[in-house]
Amino acid sequence: MDMAIEGRSARRWVIPTAIAATILLGGAAAATVQTHGFKPLRKALAAVSAPQVEEVEPRYAIRWVGADLDGDGAADVANPTGQAPRVHDVFGDGAFGASRDGGSRDHEGVDYLGHAGQAVKAPVSGYVTKIGYAYPGARDLQFVEITNPAIGYAARVFYIEPDVELGQAVRIGQSVGVLKSLQKRYPGISDHVHLEMIKSGERVDATRLITARRVRLPDEPVLATAE
Repeated sequence: MDMAIEGRSARRWVIPTAIAATILLGGAAAATVQTHGFKPLRKALAAVSAPQVEEVEPRYAIRWVGADLDGDGAADVANPTGQAPRVHDVFGDGAFGASRDGGSRDHEGVDYLGHAGQAVKAPVSGYVTKIGYAYPGARDLQFVEITNPAIGYAARVFYIEPDVELGQAVRIGQSVGVLKSLQKRYPGISDHVHLEMIKSGERVDATRLITARRVRLPDEPVLATAE
């Protein structure tokens, strides 16, 4: 009989102990679940608080670079319009040496595209040594000649309305006039200026002195938009 009592007493201890263990283990499991539940939340909050920056495609632009003729590290020649040379249109090619008048003569300059009314820049520094008319009787289409004895070049810019005077000193890149439309004389042609580079009395291909370079522009960060 004592053994039976002892057995019942042992079972009374075993049952509460099992229940307590279950409670303790369940609480630990719950704590584990709660602890793990905070980790994704922290990541989510960090993602919300930190701005998301999208990757952007690199941007490039064409820059026209003039030759350094005197070796001082600075360009001595500049693109007068900042645009590309004229390619083929209904009136032919704008390249140096292109055929003119059915092959009877060669094009003595390079045509640089532009639009009527834009400022035309001095292709070299120097003195204004001549102002004249591009065609006899065409008083609206003039040219300016700038001579720079230091580098041994002269430059003539055609189809402009000059805003400089004979004998005036000009700096490379300074405005020398306004580009005039050629549509009245050559309907359908691409408006441009005609640039002649002259050394020792001989015309020189301006594209050998003014070259295009592809440069990368600074990146502009773009913030991701919330959906």
